[in-house]
Amino acid sequence: MGGFFNGLKGEAMAYPTDYRYTKDHEWVQLKGNRARIGITDHAQAELGDIVFVELPAIGTSVNKGDNIATVESVKAVGDVFSPASGKVVGINDALESAPETINSAPHVGGWIVDLEVVDLAGLDDTMDAAAYESFVSGA
Repeated sequence: MGGFFNGLKGEAMAYPTDYRYTKDHEWVQLKGNRARIGITDHAQAELGDIVFVELPAIGTSVNKGDNIATVESVKAVGDVFSPASGKVVGINDALESAPETINSAPHVGGWIVDLEVVDLAGLDDTMDAAAYESFVSGA
């Protein structure tokens, strides 16, 4: 972790402050009704070296809480859950040949899917960066 992410304020913050975070360790960068989704730095660190990412098909409709991708590391397989309902409108197909990008840049180049959100209120239970840092630190 470090202070090199865009949107960070202050040295202690390890997560982009313009993102939202889930208790399942996904991050969401919202622009209008489009949500770019990935896993947090905390999640990738827990998984270890990522070796494979299973991406959804573009056009897939998902409900909040549905599995939208699978991330496989040398020590575990983790599901990525959709933080909102919508339709997959983009995937980071660069992860197919370079899944380790999630380890090296989880909040930037390691994004997983773009979702067209049908109900923005579905994101109301996400946390801001400070709340997420408290959550993962057990505070």
